[in-house]
Order: sequence, then structure tokens, then C-alpha cells
Amino acid sequence: MIELFPAIDIKDGQAVRLVKGDYLTAHKVAECSVETAKSFKAAGAKWLHMVDLDGAKEKRPINQEIILKAAKESGLKTEVGGGIRDMATIESYLEGGVERVILGSAALSDPDLVREAVEKYGERIAVGIDARDEMVAAEGWLETSNVNYIELAKKMESIGVKTIIFTDISKDGTLKGPNFDQLVRINNAVSCNIIASGGVSCKEDVEKLRDLFVYGVICGKALYSGALDINDAVAVSNSSPDLSRFFAKDKLIPAIVQEESTGDVLMLAYMNEESLKLTLETGNTWFWSRSRGELWNKGATSGHYQKVVSISSDCDDDTLLIKVVQTGAACHTGEHSCFFGKIVK
Repeated sequence: MIELFPAIDIKDGQAVRLVKGDYLTAHKVAECSVETAKSFKAAGAKWLHMVDLDGAKEKRPINQEIILKAAKESGLKTEVGGGIRDMATIESYLEGGVERVILGSAALSDPDLVREAVEKYGERIAVGIDARDEMVAAEGWLETSNVNYIELAKKMESIGVKTIIFTDISKDGTLKGPNFDQLVRINNAVSCNIIASGGVSCKEDVEKLRDLFVYGVICGKALYSGALDINDAVAVSNSSPDLSRFFAKDKLIPAIVQEESTGDVLMLAYMNEESLKLTLETGNTWFWSRSRGELWNKGATSGHYQKVVSISSDCDDDTLLIKVVQTGAACHTGEHSCFFGKIVK
């Protein structure tokens, strides 16, 4: 699955789209932002992504009333960015019914604000990282810094940010596909949930992002141009990723289980495609028993479940590292780890 974020950008009170962040390319894409948001909800969307373009340029909220109205009347969980530079604005949005606030330029110029906001509101604070040639842009994309997008992502992770919206400005509004390479790099570099923004052109783009295990995808121009149908986008967002690449060499692959809090290696087991799918769907580990020839859910008998924190693949995509929160002992002998037999000390 991948979270879908239909987008509505507001300029001069109207829903518009830009090309590569250029305000001179703004063109109206919908008659009414509120009704557009309602149509996304009717199609099955759960989230709405809104940007106050005037606010981003003026460094203060300009279209807040329209944004709050769309969030309230659509019933969609709404994240909003653009012109949010102080705690008062953050509070007014969150208390007004917005689910999540996106800090963009402030993440670069005022990391203390991000830290304060995260300390108070936790996961309701996201950071938008917009890059031009891998360097972070700010002030409504009108300025480009000398800070690399990965560097800023790691800094935000250290502050406690849980969600990052990443945009390659050169792709935004072009309908030429996202920058998959940069998205993979930032997704691998930090533990934050990454939302892809910019360039999505078709259903296949959404499928590829889903299969790369990106947390979310923002769709704007593709929806308004008809290149991507909202119903198709919702269907893809609710579907399971294609896991076949992990089993291209063998139907079973080793899964190393590591305790997230201590770094202890707890056990080695094997997964087939079905057990990996169940692990992703349930959030608890499932494996394939080679001796019994059946699926097994770790802890189903003993109660010593493993709650999945993260799953990573190796460079060849044929071995998995699963970090877990372990309940009780991992080994059937009662030992915390299966690896307790010393050979060389």
C-alpha cells in the first residue's frame, strides 16, 4: 500500500498548478477547491495535500480560510504547507482542523522552530524538502541553498521529524515521472516516512512508488489533466506491492531478525512471498517453515510476538533484515536470542 495525497495548490484564492515551481506558469485547474476536495473524498481518498502558494511567497498565511474550509467540509485528513513560519500559524492550522502542517523554508532557516513544533505536536509536523539539482530550495522555490537534500533530511530526522515530503523541482508539473533515483536515496537514508511529490504522470508511476516502499505520493497535475484517474490512483494506493523481485533467485529467502532497541540478532528464519506479504500487512513477523512445509506466525503459540519496526533488503534484494520489538524470548529454548552458542570468544 501507499498513501495517496491528491493535491490542491491555492494562488489568488483559486486552485492552480505550476510548472517547475514557476509562478508565471500558474493556471487554474478547478472551479472550486472545496468541491474538488469533496470529489477526492467521494472517490475514496483519505488525505488531501494543500499548499498556500501566495503564503509561501509572502512568508505568511494568505489563503488559510479556503484551506480550512476544504479540510472541514471534505472530511479528508489534510496536510498543508506554504507560509508557515511561526508557532502561532502552526497552532491556528492544527486547531482549525488540519491534520498535519508542513514546514518548508523554516526547516532550512529556523530548525529551532521545527524542533519546538515537533516537541509539541509530534507526528502532526512534517517537513517539505524541495530540491533543485539536489540542493534545497526555499522561499517558494525562488531561492536555492548550498544544502544537499539528504543532508537536510538527516538533520530533520535527528530533530524527530517523522514525515518528509520530497520534491524534485525539475519534475514538478511536467508529467514526466518522479525522480525515482533521488526518492530511493532519501528513502534509504532516513527512517522518516517519505512522500513523493512532483512529476507523477500515470498509474504506473504510482505503482512503481508503491513497489519501492515509498510511504506516500502526491498527485496534482496528472489528476487535473486526465492523465491519471482518481479512482485508479485510489485502487493502486490500496493494493499490495509487487514482491516478486525478492524471490527472483529462490522461492525462499533468509530473514535476519534483529531487536531494534538493543541491536541483538535474535534469529534467522526463511520467508516466501506469502509470508513477507503477511508480515507487511499485519505488522508482525510471518515465516515459512522448511521442516513443516507451512506458514508460521512467530509468537502464535508462545505469545512471544515480534512487532515489525522496519524491513530492509540487502544489495542483491535476496536477504532481509527485520528490526522488531520482541515480546519475551525469541528462541524456543527460552533464550532471548537463538545465537547463544559461543564458538570463538
